[in-house]
Amino acid sequence: MLYAVIMAGGSGTRFWPWSRQKTPKQLLKITGQETMIKQTVDRIIGEIPPENIYVVTTSTLAESIEEELSQIPAKNIISEPFGRNTAACIGLAATIISKRDSSAIMAVVTADHIIEPTDLFLKSLKCAQELATENSALITFGIKPTSPSINYGYIQRNEEVINRQDFLVYNVKCFTEKPDRVTAENFLKSGNYYWNSGIFVWSVKTILENINTLMPDLYQGLERIGKSIETPDESSTIYREYERFDNISIDYGIMEKASNVKIIEAGFTWDDVGSWLALERLNNSDRNNNTILGKHCGLNAQGNIIIGDNEHLIATINVSDMIIVNTKDVTMVCNKNSAEDIKKLTELLKEKGFSDYL
Repeated sequence: MLYAVIMAGGSGTRFWPWSRQKTPKQLLKITGQETMIKQTVDRIIGEIPPENIYVVTTSTLAESIEEELSQIPAKNIISEPFGRNTAACIGLAATIISKRDSSAIMAVVTADHIIEPTDLFLKSLKCAQELATENSALITFGIKPTSPSINYGYIQRNEEVINRQDFLVYNVKCFTEKPDRVTAENFLKSGNYYWNSGIFVWSVKTILENINTLMPDLYQGLERIGKSIETPDESSTIYREYERFDNISIDYGIMEKASNVKIIEAGFTWDDVGSWLALERLNNSDRNNNTILGKHCGLNAQGNIIIGDNEHLIATINVSDMIIVNTKDVTMVCNKNSAEDIKKLTELLKEKGFSDYL
């Protein structure tokens, strides 16, 4: 049976000041009328019943997410005491699901991606489910790159291909972390590299076996957690083991080292909404190429991203290629070329004693 695990513990610092510690990106209505995490659930709930959907988040966000996702059973909201990256997150979810269904197939998705169209995405999940069941494989999805982006990891495929339900399936040759510009351009020219979508499908048995082999310390901790599930010691055991877990991603800890990894070429469109610049891709612009969410009046304003609300007017004169964000307690002005530095700004805010604004 197919289960879904939605990873929803991120802080979304690149969307500060709209995104905050208590209301990160996954709880914002960045596109459309629903929050990103609600859109994620709505995308899969037609194929995966609510009782088979799990969400892994932080203890800080668990209550807000439970309120936002009323259709998901409260016991399926898994709370991590603190973040330990995706290997621990996925391992914890696999351990909990395996206690319920040892033959479960689990699809891992993130709470803050845009994926369209839904029917093609669900069809690709079914294809991956079959592959994971038949081959004990670790399945991921590759996005055909449209530019030499340095903001994504890349996956190289082997040449041999099989066609499964009209999807192209390859064995994975290697994973590469975010490259420099020249390397990314070479990847794009080669035609056999994909952007790493961060979407995975595997059986709980297979992923836990790989964790046992490749990350034995993590596995031993998960074993202790598994024995504590539905006992009075569950919360304290999770906390204690998380203190010991290393901060390692599933890509580095497992996917780069595992032997039976396959990649499905994604036919759906995908956007990780990784920075303010994504709003230009996801929303309509005015005749001067301004992307505006809120109330704005401008004189000779071009190519800006302007975010506010309908109560506060943002007025601009001779402003171009800027990001202007106004919230009830913070106003941020940033050149679009420096959008990636917003994360650095949030670190500076901590140093300067402005943590209340994070």
